[in-house]
Amino acid sequence: MHVWKSLGERRGLIKKTKAEFSDELPVDESVRQITRRNFFRFSGLGFAAGLAIGCKSKVVEKAMPYLNAQEGLTPGVAQWYATTCQGCSAGCGVLARSRDGRPVKLEGNPDHPLNRGGLCAIGQAQTRGLYDPSRLKQPRLQGQDCAWQAFDADLAKRFAEIKGKGGKLRILTGTLLSPTLKATIHGFLGGFKDGKLISYDALSCAAISAAYEQTHGLKVLPHYRLEEAEFILGIEADFLGTWINPAGFTRAYASRRGPDNSRPMSKHVQAEACMSLTGSNADERLRLAPSEVVPFLEALASALGSGKSGGDLRKELSTKANALAHELGEHRGSSLVLCGANDLYAQLLTARINHLLGNEGHTVDLSHPSLQKQGDDRALAGLIKEMGEGQIDAVIVVGANPVYDLPVEFSSAFAKVPIRVSLGLTADETAVTCTHLAPDHHWLETWSDAEPVAGTMSLVQPLTNPLFQTRPALESFLTWGGQSSSALEHLREHWRKEVFPRQKVVGDFGTFWDGVLQKGAVQLEGSPTSPAYREDLNASLRARNEAKPGTYELLLMAKVGMGDGRHAFNPWLQELPDPITKMTWDNYVSVSPATAKGLGLEQGDLAALRPQGLPELTLPVVVQPGQDDRTLAVALGYGRKEGAPKDWKTVGTNVYPWRHLASGFLAASSAALQIRRVGGRAELAATQDHHSLEGRELVREMALEPYLRDPASARPHEQPGPSVYGEHPHGKHRWAMVIDLNKCTGCSGCVIGCQVENNIPVVGKEEVAKKREMHWLRIDRYYEGSEAEPKVFHQPMMCQQCDNAPCENVCPVLATVHSEEGLNQQVYNRCVGTRYCANNCPYKVRRFTN
Repeated sequence: MHVWKSLGERRGLIKKTKAEFSDELPVDESVRQITRRNFFRFSGLGFAAGLAIGCKSKVVEKAMPYLNAQEGLTPGVAQWYATTCQGCSAGCGVLARSRDGRPVKLEGNPDHPLNRGGLCAIGQAQTRGLYDPSRLKQPRLQGQDCAWQAFDADLAKRFAEIKGKGGKLRILTGTLLSPTLKATIHGFLGGFKDGKLISYDALSCAAISAAYEQTHGLKVLPHYRLEEAEFILGIEADFLGTWINPAGFTRAYASRRGPDNSRPMSKHVQAEACMSLTGSNADERLRLAPSEVVPFLEALASALGSGKSGGDLRKELSTKANALAHELGEHRGSSLVLCGANDLYAQLLTARINHLLGNEGHTVDLSHPSLQKQGDDRALAGLIKEMGEGQIDAVIVVGANPVYDLPVEFSSAFAKVPIRVSLGLTADETAVTCTHLAPDHHWLETWSDAEPVAGTMSLVQPLTNPLFQTRPALESFLTWGGQSSSALEHLREHWRKEVFPRQKVVGDFGTFWDGVLQKGAVQLEGSPTSPAYREDLNASLRARNEAKPGTYELLLMAKVGMGDGRHAFNPWLQELPDPITKMTWDNYVSVSPATAKGLGLEQGDLAALRPQGLPELTLPVVVQPGQDDRTLAVALGYGRKEGAPKDWKTVGTNVYPWRHLASGFLAASSAALQIRRVGGRAELAATQDHHSLEGRELVREMALEPYLRDPASARPHEQPGPSVYGEHPHGKHRWAMVIDLNKCTGCSGCVIGCQVENNIPVVGKEEVAKKREMHWLRIDRYYEGSEAEPKVFHQPMMCQQCDNAPCENVCPVLATVHSEEGLNQQVYNRCVGTRYCANNCPYKVRRFTN
């Protein structure tokens, strides 16, 4: 099997070099030209300078102080706490390791029923946000720092004026997983004649809940059970990467991806425009333009015996839809159709297909719906209209950055509101336009709770004392509502009254509370509902969104490491290679090889894009195998400027201004996109092209059925021949790690986890472009087949702890040594930086860290 990792390699454009240090290990030109005499001259000067510096007094540096140890802590001994990740709205359970009162590492909680020990890259990187130097340190009133007492007094006066005249107050939030905070907000709003809570999601799924409100009478997002599915059809839904609950979906998906005879291995077909992490793991993948999603769903529904056919669908897609309908029909009750398009008609069709397949109550759970996406786009549109007309007296923004991630109409309307309050952690794009800033605690500093799926409750507990003079959002609303209890007191009381009675296992509340704190989550008893499906497919809702001749379709997507952009200033996530393109520190316009050829574009060229009626933006081009030829894809979440750390350079381009409300829903795609080459090139920092394959058979695969018939038929590894080196003696222990490549999706959570655990530095875009990234663990992505429809393989690669490691043999100063437990170790104070170890590593996992 011949695999390739880039278009350049496939087309034979990679050059070989005979230099001692190949381009895989670049050295500055000044180093290449240095003479032996000058080397010793500069070495002597550096040694003397080092001695001189050592004679000076140490410069005092500011750091996070640890002066007063918390009770019960033993210095240097780590403690673990169960809590709930708040990095996105998925609400995954985590175990947090704290050392000396400081959170240092997060791991997935294996006892949490949703993610069951899994944790995504964004979750792994959450400790970085706690120590973010750009966090707000105290409240601000009209742009000036102030004390909480003065801040609350000013707001109390303004709230009293609104109540006195019967004015309108709105609270705009992202998805609120905390039932305690939500109840407190509703209690606060009860004091106003016209007060409303409105939620939205930057990566919206509002069309799904709106569709189920029409078809089942319940405005809910189903809880999709991938662990029960034998056949999965994903349509523009990156459920392993960025959609709803990636960590939980990945765990459930992986449980059916092993060749275990006790449970049939699931089959997965993905239809999408741009190659996603989910599409790269599919057994079959179809290229589908955004405008073809609805016709494709119509063809599926028609083949299953309901509705009209997708008459305007390409013949090959129509044929494939019929074949898929047959396969789905063979797995009634154990199939699952997922659609990520935020289009009401598309979601009505998806709900109908799942109903026809009998999936409700099995793989589509409406009895315990997901609460991970609570946004209401129609209510958001109403708020923008009210603000634009000057009807709103005050808006409080909680856990959201709408000025950045909503259409431009929001910003102009928001500016007309007299009182604008932000509870953000930083002075972000929304906060800088607000009159009042009431900074919230970081979630690792506060008490809270979460209910990501109905009946699944978990607690959020603090890992450290607050670093700054901030205040939990829960306490802010309690204070503004005239209550004086702390977040912990109010949380316990809410659980005692509302949560504890919903379980019958433990009779004492104190025991129940302590048990949930220790385990991290509890599943409560409920009254399962089975709402009946009712036909409500209004063809008038069908929108025609096809590209005009000479134009392309635009797809706005999310990248695995960046999401909606709320963590754009986290350098760990910026430097995380995208699982598919392997790009870092940038967004770009992704085009297919055929489209790039037709437009005369090459990798790194700058292109100007203009959707109809929207501003023109310039982005670099990335040529992506497997992409639909009529679709151009750009990642959201980049181009942020406000709330950045000092000396932070803007990364990427903000394309949220291209978003718009289509029929009341935030659209992620549009037609009539024009593109043109503008001249010039951008330097893209990619990691995949750093190492050549040399024709080696690095990826092996075999079909499932032959393996099930005879597992021994898998070709074994060849035994090494005689070696001139003797075997190392090993002691009691010998360490090893095994990765199941059948279940690895390439999500890259382990890459960030390794970086956090080992305190690996970030090098920046310029150094990554020079092939000097520092990740100790990488995930290689390989293609097989044609450029238009390639198969994709993900293969994690880390130090193999070789018995006779090539890196050990070539080190001239014995800095690389072999331990008695079989590990390759580095003695850093011996290393002089020859980099022979990196050059001699066959796996290219050595990193030059000195």
